[in-house]
Amino acid sequence: MTISRRQMLSWIGTGAIVGQTSFPKASYAQSSAAGTSIIATDPTALLVAPYVELPPLNYAYNALEPFIDERTMKIHHDLHHGAYVKNLNAALEKYPNLKAKPLTEHLRALNKLPEDIRAIVRNNGGGHYNHTLFWESMAPDAGGEPVAELADAIQKTFGSFVELQKQFQDAGLKRFGSGWVWLSLTRRGTLTVTSTPNQDNPLMVSDIPLLGNDLWEHAYYLLYQNRRGEYLEKWWNVVNWSVINERYKAAIV
Repeated sequence: MTISRRQMLSWIGTGAIVGQTSFPKASYAQSSAAGTSIIATDPTALLVAPYVELPPLNYAYNALEPFIDERTMKIHHDLHHGAYVKNLNAALEKYPNLKAKPLTEHLRALNKLPEDIRAIVRNNGGGHYNHTLFWESMAPDAGGEPVAELADAIQKTFGSFVELQKQFQDAGLKRFGSGWVWLSLTRRGTLTVTSTPNQDNPLMVSDIPLLGNDLWEHAYYLLYQNRRGEYLEKWWNVVNWSVINERYKAAIV
């Protein structure tokens, strides 16, 4: 399911914003009971089969305002993320043995997947993982500066949080078209800022994503239009640094 900018703006103009979707959603408790691991404080947590549920937000659609608006959150979470989950399930339906394996295993070894579904899993499985991490990276009344162990690592690697923000902003602005910008832990155990196209992520090069921001226009266009730089700047106000720090601690163990 692909949603164009024209379609999105048309829906808003006619009031046809979808608050409910046909994509199955479950509470975190239900997901856990069903055996589905959600990326919480551990970025290496495995999203295991079945990939049938769209993880719910753990805050209201309007909770991140004024930095991310309610309309964008509804479309972004319910429709875009929901479509990734639906398409991923459909692609894996004829390969039960693959559906029984963790999603992160597929993303780390895409070349081992059957050729007929490789691109679908890359795009939709990557979208599912990326967005799950993205929602859990944000919170109302968040922002500020990194804390604890992560703050020390950022100081050591970048010299300051301000320098990290500059590099993150620069990487985000230089990404042509759709993609993501990341703070990751490399295989060498160092922090790095990178950018990936489309729904690719650091797992695909064996790094561990700690924090990622969505650069697709559907993530910001309704509020910021073509002002990606402003979106990147304002987004720091919703980053949940306590969760990112827990991810970092889990990744270095």
